Amino acid sequence: MGLTKAEEFTVNDNRVSKYANALSHPARVAILKFLIQKKSCICGDIVNKLPLSQSTVSQHLKELKAAGLIKGEIEGKKVCYCIDQKEWKLAEKYLAELFSSYHSVTDECC
Repeated sequence: MGLTKAEEFTVNDNRVSKYANALSHPARVAILKFLIQKKSCICGDIVNKLPLSQSTVSQHLKELKAAGLIKGEIEGKKVCYCIDQKEWKLAEKYLAELFSSYHSVTDECC
């Protein structure tokens, strides 16, 4: 992580950052929604669903997999992707903790 100084932050902060980064592109959100709907699929199905090239979809899948939100298994010449249930639950927990930690006292901020 070099210049990001990630080691200076808590493990939980780094996890939230990892998930937020994976969710930071609308194509990745669309891929996740598609996988949730289908339960599992083949990469070609995703390419047919989105207005993106195979290489672009593959790059987004790589980012989602690096964040742990999805997993892929090789089946012959194809890779089948699905939601990684264990990591998904962790992401849900850490993101919920972040959002629920804010309690507004007034409607004014500044």
